[in-house]
Amino acid sequence: MLTSLSRRYVVPMVCPLLVAAAAPAAFAQAYPGKPVRIVVPFAPGGGVDVTARILAQRLTERVGQSFIVENRTGASGIIGVEFVAKSAPDGYTLLVGSQTTQAVVPAMYGKLNYDTARDFAPVTEIATSPLLIVVHPSLPVKSVKELIALARARPGQLTFGAASGGTPHMAGELFKLIARVDMLFVPYKGEGPAIADAMGGQISMVFSNLPVALPQAQGGRLRALAITSPRRVSTAPEIPTVAESGLPGYEAATWFGLFAPAATARDIVTKLNAEAVSALNAAEVKDRMAGQGLFVVANTPEQFADFLKTEIPRWAKVVKDSGIKPQ
Repeated sequence: MLTSLSRRYVVPMVCPLLVAAAAPAAFAQAYPGKPVRIVVPFAPGGGVDVTARILAQRLTERVGQSFIVENRTGASGIIGVEFVAKSAPDGYTLLVGSQTTQAVVPAMYGKLNYDTARDFAPVTEIATSPLLIVVHPSLPVKSVKELIALARARPGQLTFGAASGGTPHMAGELFKLIARVDMLFVPYKGEGPAIADAMGGQISMVFSNLPVALPQAQGGRLRALAITSPRRVSTAPEIPTVAESGLPGYEAATWFGLFAPAATARDIVTKLNAEAVSALNAAEVKDRMAGQGLFVVANTPEQFADFLKTEIPRWAKVVKDSGIKPQ
């Protein structure tokens, strides 16, 4: 039994421990106590930027604290991603990354000053957007099977265009690998110029984001062959998936996710996830996302982490097997 004297010395030793244990929870409850910066590693107007701004606006409304999108561009997104990786892990500097920034660019550029698998804490996958394979109407194909047959009959003659390293480019490279066909990649500065040249017949086809390509297909300026998601989409239910129309196992999509620096406290990540998921599941947010061809995912940090464990090496393998280099 403790004497009154011994109790005098035990109590001061225990109290700091209790305070220390309670500190993270108290900090999480107070978070965020100042504006939060969401870094977008690309210029305004692209898919990553649009996605980040929709989420940031809703988070600001929900939390009552500003979530501010900051565009830190350059070097294929490397500058912005590295900035977040090296930022203080306090929950006030976040990243909206994509398949390109987290999987493709590291594989293309080799040694970087960060590791996307090690240096980031996944918060939630925000949304995904399938691509549409569209060809010039003069190309004598109306299905994926016919496209594969024509590509095999004309090795190296069919062309597809996109910005180098982006999801449309990688979707084409994955198609080549799985279908075992030889098609020529033509690099463009962006998706718009590639679509324009496909409509003009300068290139055979594009693997293009749904909201960009679908209007052109519906207007008859391009012919839609298949969608790259594992399931058909409600906005174009008549278009089959690549997998069901001649190439089983094929799947490619643009995805966007919210990340924090790796050492961010678990309580902060949990709170960020809860607020982001609630924001993304709001009907008006889903409608705005759908208007951009995006389908909300809003999963847990654990689910997002599991997804990344397969997604990052999958696209790294495509880069390696295709021999893609920075352009």
